Amino acid sequence: MEREWEATLLREGTIEVEGRVVGSSNQALLVTLSLDGVSARACYKAEAGERPLWDFPDGLWRREVAAYELDMALGTNLVPTTVARDDGPFGPGSLQWWVEDNLIDHYFTLRERPELSEWFATLAAFDVVANNADRKGGHVLFDGTRCWAIDNGLCFHEEDKLRTVIWEYAGGPVEASLRERLERFALGDTGELGRWLSERELTLAKRRAHDLVERASYPLPDEDAPWPPYPWPLI
Repeated sequence: MEREWEATLLREGTIEVEGRVVGSSNQALLVTLSLDGVSARACYKAEAGERPLWDFPDGLWRREVAAYELDMALGTNLVPTTVARDDGPFGPGSLQWWVEDNLIDHYFTLRERPELSEWFATLAAFDVVANNADRKGGHVLFDGTRCWAIDNGLCFHEEDKLRTVIWEYAGGPVEASLRERLERFALGDTGELGRWLSERELTLAKRRAHDLVERASYPLPDEDAPWPPYPWPLI
């Protein structure tokens, strides 16, 4: 119910821009949404503010929404509620529920906490399926209770592009209940993800999930890849 309420506010609320998110590579904006006397903050990423990339098509915000839909399809609860809006102040883009964090913690300060190990293991599998090319340490936020995975726009490329700082699970086993979720996805239980990806992108995501299930272990970095297996900067 909470997710449904958040999605309704994101889709229907009146948008007021507060300012640009400091340090964002694209024009990520902090906005306030208001609906029926209720207000909340969100991160607005408009296509108009994106920097062109040589290897990803324009419209990275669609991949932000796709990452959330993958999260919903897998039932992993990693990504803040994220929706598409056509009527934003700067045109079409994504709106993601704002995570109030302490602006200090990130993956490298959190990874040694034993209570977060399962969460990070789940995120590592999620990023394999999403083919995340940019899982920096700063793309993990801690709200004082739990972690959230943000900045998921560089995902779902047709070429293998996994770049992540989370490699400590490489070669280790994928937990059985997570494999069950991955298998359901691989067999076609993909929710709304197909709305945001090409047919081939969706097929490859299912194939990556299938490979995780069949292998039952996390992949190792590809030593023959033409790029390093981690993003830069690391945070």
